Amino acid sequence: MKILLIEDNVAIASQVIEFLGAQGCELDYAERGQQGIDLALNDIFDVILLDLNLPDMDGLAVCERIKKEADVTPPILMLTARDSYADKAAGFGQGADDYLSKPFDLRELMLRCRALARRTQLHRSQSLNLGDLHLDLSQKQASRAGQALALTSIGFQILTLLVESYPQAVSRSLISHKIWSDSPPDSDALKSHIYSLRQALDKPYPQAMLKTVMNLGYKLELPSEDD
Repeated sequence: MKILLIEDNVAIASQVIEFLGAQGCELDYAERGQQGIDLALNDIFDVILLDLNLPDMDGLAVCERIKKEADVTPPILMLTARDSYADKAAGFGQGADDYLSKPFDLRELMLRCRALARRTQLHRSQSLNLGDLHLDLSQKQASRAGQALALTSIGFQILTLLVESYPQAVSRSLISHKIWSDSPPDSDALKSHIYSLRQALDKPYPQAMLKTVMNLGYKLELPSEDD
């Protein structure tokens, strides 16, 4: 799991990062609310752990911003000493998916993270559509204008990420991380996969969907957007 922790208490953050990291999770960390929002809106996380008492803004406002503005909306688990019914109702009202009161057992935190990530996958649609492009996630097959696309496994993963992020661009570094985790190949390997994806996705059709964004990465555009 890739987890974002937004917590200003350094001692608690260190314990969470050490424990979850030992369980095989990858963590990004923010001490302030705005920093957490920036990270959440520029990357894709399986779970966000959010403290309510942040120095620059209330965690409820952070939760609301992320839920409204993230391209791929992550589940949010609130971590806080505010444990009254009213506090919990306010948290869930702003879009929180779960609530864990401080102090908490790190083992329980791990279980809740796994449950949230698993629930998100179970509720994820098994098909994605963008214009005349259709992706069947369960079969890992793609078609455009009713014609099957001959994609490699990595090509399908890249295309899925681009469709899920539409209309935003996806950076080369994020694509590499999502596909190869912490062992990315050299840049030529990604270029090769992008070339193959273009050949399958765009070459047989009058208008291209896959666009290069200078100094950033790639994005999809619907043909009508080029008119």
